Amino acid sequence: MKEIAKEIIEAATGGDMSAFEEIYKTFSPMVYTVAINITAQTQDAEEATQEVFVKVFRGLKYFKFKSSFGTWIYRITMNTAINIYRSRSRRQTEAVSYDGLKVFEPAAPDDSKAGRERDHAAWLTAKILENISPEHRSCIVLREIEGLDYSEISEVLKIPLNTVRSRLKRAREAMIAYIRKEGLSYEL
Repeated sequence: MKEIAKEIIEAATGGDMSAFEEIYKTFSPMVYTVAINITAQTQDAEEATQEVFVKVFRGLKYFKFKSSFGTWIYRITMNTAINIYRSRSRRQTEAVSYDGLKVFEPAAPDDSKAGRERDHAAWLTAKILENISPEHRSCIVLREIEGLDYSEISEVLKIPLNTVRSRLKRAREAMIAYIRKEGLSYEL
């Protein structure tokens, strides 16, 4: 998990905008990646990223170094992305469009077979994630995409360790069921 020096956090808390910019540069790729994998929409992920850093800026004075700064930002990101996803789901009854979905951005267009396979895998991953609940999706994203261990996920989501385990198990089961139902070929 990414971290940043305590001095930078304290400087940003004191109003140093270059210190806050350093926080933004350090954590914005992670925030966007988590948001896009939760919301499955680039517009929603961008909105979540902006909202997260507004919340971080406003909440810096309340950060007391009781948990890691990275964990604190993960928690804000997960809650924000899930809220945006739920809000959109309530407003929208039709299926989610995957046009323009960017789970990752390659450095340059890759028309090779491997590049096309990567693009397809990213699209398929987003489609599968869209079909599981936000609670399960958040655990899968943090574990399988962000690489957090179970205790870090527990801390980020503020849920017991056994709940993390059960949500990951149920998420994997739901993903496998969706893959089988749709007749997809996919490696988990």
